[in-house]
Amino acid sequence: MNEWIRRSIEIANAPGYLDNLLKVYPVTQETERYIPSEIKEDLRELFYGEDDYALIKKLLELPKFPIKDPYVAFLRKREIFLEYNPRTVQRLAERIRSMGYENMIKAIEEPKEFNRQIGTLFKRWLRTLGYPFLNDEVFVSSHDISFLEGSENHLLNFANSYLGCNLNKGPDFIAKVGDVYIIGEAKFLTDYGGHQNAQFEDALRLLRGSEGNALRVAVLDGVVWIKDGTKMYRTVCGLEKPAFTALLLRDFLESLG
Repeated sequence: MNEWIRRSIEIANAPGYLDNLLKVYPVTQETERYIPSEIKEDLRELFYGEDDYALIKKLLELPKFPIKDPYVAFLRKREIFLEYNPRTVQRLAERIRSMGYENMIKAIEEPKEFNRQIGTLFKRWLRTLGYPFLNDEVFVSSHDISFLEGSENHLLNFANSYLGCNLNKGPDFIAKVGDVYIIGEAKFLTDYGGHQNAQFEDALRLLRGSEGNALRVAVLDGVVWIKDGTKMYRTVCGLEKPAFTALLLRDFLESLG
């Protein structure tokens, strides 16, 4: 078994794992999304009015739509799609009005789900490790442990244009130790099935790729390390490339130096 996988299993199945993981993925009570009073008044007027188009258009402008519906993401792309699909607009408006105005506002103001914060929390924690985040020019010339500064798109462009990795999405981080570049994907898998399996596969997709001049790693946490007979556990135990808990990231980087 890969050394880093073995150590991760030991850490996750020993006392203190979740307590220590709170440093990486802190769970705090998020405040509700703020909606200005004037927007609420506009929504009230539209809610009790008869213009379905205007109501849905206004709701699509907000960060959170009040209901989960598979057609909403498509409608967000272009305003003209509202005009093209009047029956869908009517259906959505009827569902929303059936909620009642107060419930609609409550749904819009709901805090972000924890799973949607995981990537941000991990990247915030990376900066607490004490290694510098550098621009492209300094990063390339650096030989100490460092991280590349930039957005997800910037990291994607660097990984593809400079390292030749041919990725479809930006990695969660790009690090460098000496002359070795490391690209990594981080996932906190809170349960089995559905979306969590998709997240696991996303990490494996990066890990199993072979193109480019970079060492690929998967920083995995959560149920993936629980000793059981699940497919997720069996799969991670059979990996040959480095996969490990975030609690071992510092050890891994320093082992390369």
